[in-house]
Amino acid sequence: MHTPHQKPTGAFIAASWTALLVGALVYLAGLWNAEMQLNEKGYYFILLMYGLFSAVSLQKSVRDKLEAIPVTGIYYGLCWVSLGLAVLLLTVGLWNATLADSEKGFYDMSFLLALFGSVAVQKNIRDLARFKNDEPAYEDTSTAS
Repeated sequence: MHTPHQKPTGAFIAASWTALLVGALVYLAGLWNAEMQLNEKGYYFILLMYGLFSAVSLQKSVRDKLEAIPVTGIYYGLCWVSLGLAVLLLTVGLWNATLADSEKGFYDMSFLLALFGSVAVQKNIRDLARFKNDEPAYEDTSTAS
């Protein structure tokens, strides 16, 4: 069963891209200017990339399930575990970091803003593709004779 979706507004599309870009670029600018070792910067950079990928994968999996597109339970579970792991690893890294609390909050908030933005951008891309007929509707042929 397919539920109709509304086409996203230009304002929501702009807000989504802004959230993603501001969150990611501010996070990366903070890393660039941080006085930490290169391996620490690499850790936080990889966490951002992992978090963005897992958030988009989870959003896609949730949406696929809602639209009755098959998603294996293992993949769906891995998406949830991956997103939780990215957030947990960031939390543990910041908890143990020798940064001021304001810096820790800066990384936390920019990370979460980027994750939110990535989910919203993925949703918009999928919704716009549906309205442009770029994404064919999934048809369950398993019961066809």
